Amino acid sequence: MRRIIGLAFVCVVVAIWIATLLQGHKSNPQEANDKDALSVSYSVSLRDITEMTGITFTHDDASTGEKLIVETVSAGLAMFDFDGDGLEDIYFLSGAVLQRKRSAARQGNFLYRNLGEWRFEDVTEVAGVGDTRYGLGVTVGDYNSDGAPDLYITNFGANVLYQNNGDGSFADVTAETGTSATGGVGAGACFLDMDADGDLDLYAAKYLEFDVSANVTRTINGVPVYVSPEKYKPLPDVLFRNESDGTFRDVSIESGIAAHCSWGMGVVAVDYDADGDTDIYVSNDVRESYLFENDGTGVFREVGLEAGVAYDAFGNAQGSMGVDCGDYNNDGKLDLLQSSFQLQHAILYENQGHGSFEDVSHAAGIAADTFAQVTWGVGLVDFDGDGYRDVFIACGHLQDNIELYDSNVTYKARNLLFMSRGNGTFVNYTDRAGSGMQFAFSSRGCAFGDLDNDGDIDGVVTNARERPSILDNECDANRHWISLSMIGRLANRDGVGTRVQVMTQALTQTAEVHSGRGYQSHFGSRLHFGLSEHTVVDRIEIRWLGGGVDSFREIPANRRYIVIEDQGIFEIE
Repeated sequence: MRRIIGLAFVCVVVAIWIATLLQGHKSNPQEANDKDALSVSYSVSLRDITEMTGITFTHDDASTGEKLIVETVSAGLAMFDFDGDGLEDIYFLSGAVLQRKRSAARQGNFLYRNLGEWRFEDVTEVAGVGDTRYGLGVTVGDYNSDGAPDLYITNFGANVLYQNNGDGSFADVTAETGTSATGGVGAGACFLDMDADGDLDLYAAKYLEFDVSANVTRTINGVPVYVSPEKYKPLPDVLFRNESDGTFRDVSIESGIAAHCSWGMGVVAVDYDADGDTDIYVSNDVRESYLFENDGTGVFREVGLEAGVAYDAFGNAQGSMGVDCGDYNNDGKLDLLQSSFQLQHAILYENQGHGSFEDVSHAAGIAADTFAQVTWGVGLVDFDGDGYRDVFIACGHLQDNIELYDSNVTYKARNLLFMSRGNGTFVNYTDRAGSGMQFAFSSRGCAFGDLDNDGDIDGVVTNARERPSILDNECDANRHWISLSMIGRLANRDGVGTRVQVMTQALTQTAEVHSGRGYQSHFGSRLHFGLSEHTVVDRIEIRWLGGGVDSFREIPANRRYIVIEDQGIFEIE
């Protein structure tokens, strides 16, 4: 059996190598990328400024050496404006003590308020969001349509829904809303309006069933290691319908979601087939990923295999971690970027239209340099403002002692930045991307937004057992931009599921408002578009979930706007 498995692995590696050659890559993709990067100027530098921000959070998975599998998958984070002051705040998740062998000075999640000028204040206790359970994933959405974004956290055990009171504080409303989804290890989550009725429903992925007292152990060459999730029973994900009265109802069975069960991780809700309703993509570990197609009423059919996103180009299931969504080649169709395990490259699924995708990772130039790494958080983000989305991938192994039995990889690794060439391909720009890309951590979640409101996209990365990385984008390309925030009236108030097109001469960019994305994280409630040299947007078209359409012409660049459904577009001072 071992011999058969070994031969199969060799065949896969050879197939990947041959495919790379056929698609025109050189025998050393990193060397080719380095030479290409030298000949192209992207003017992007991601500077690590963590020490000057006042953020003192340190992630803690509460590990004791017992190799509890839950320790490997913590944690995501959220970037959102919780107090409505126009500045993006940051919510960090952490682990919790699971055994008496371990104690900690302070457990729980942390909320940092953005004060401007790259200064942040710990407001966790005042806000009342220091959940002390074992944090895994988080999403943000205004579930009760009161104008204040609420927080949903997935845990090992019961999940938590915090209602934003609008005064800087939150209230735990999990019990009265019925959203605890108790049981097992949580994963990614997202708010979505699955039936286009104007309020937000809630999807919570599940990773696996786990009990500390029944921990499974394993050794490799005498070295204790974390086991595969296949050693534990997977659990079906949970879907809650918003009843519009302050409560949710579990519709996992009647919606068709509970009929499928795997080891869920990252989640994104997206209208992949552009039919006007919201579908759900779930990255599953060690097995095929799921794509749930919505019939428009909140009943779903799993179509991952027929759509081409269940497996990679060679028919292999991936150890999938996080997933992001965006139109990387500006063809008007939303594509998927997915991270994966060691010896499995990150995947870029290009949306072909007509409900199908193609794995273009090799042709796009992101496969070779992600093959050796375990990859987690992902982002399709335009860092240099040229109107094309770049690729950020967070890296780091889950085995904290991997060097003891595998000399080809390390526990800590540098994250990766691939810059778009504007033709559907990317160049590895990591080595020239500033101090924030030179540190090695075992990273997990990442989030992106304009933290200092200077017109370019910054980043935050959570690092297992370490301080986070706060990345200031010092792009000096002098390119223009526009930022849009949606407020629905007939559509849900956050505008989740709304599709936006921004047109400047021959370039049309397409984006959608998402709640929950990446590796069990949330970011991007404000849509940001790089405009290159254009100082005016020719046209903005907004298709609200539910059917409403707004259109605006000749909109000045370098400003932030709020768009209110059927009322207009308003500049934020």
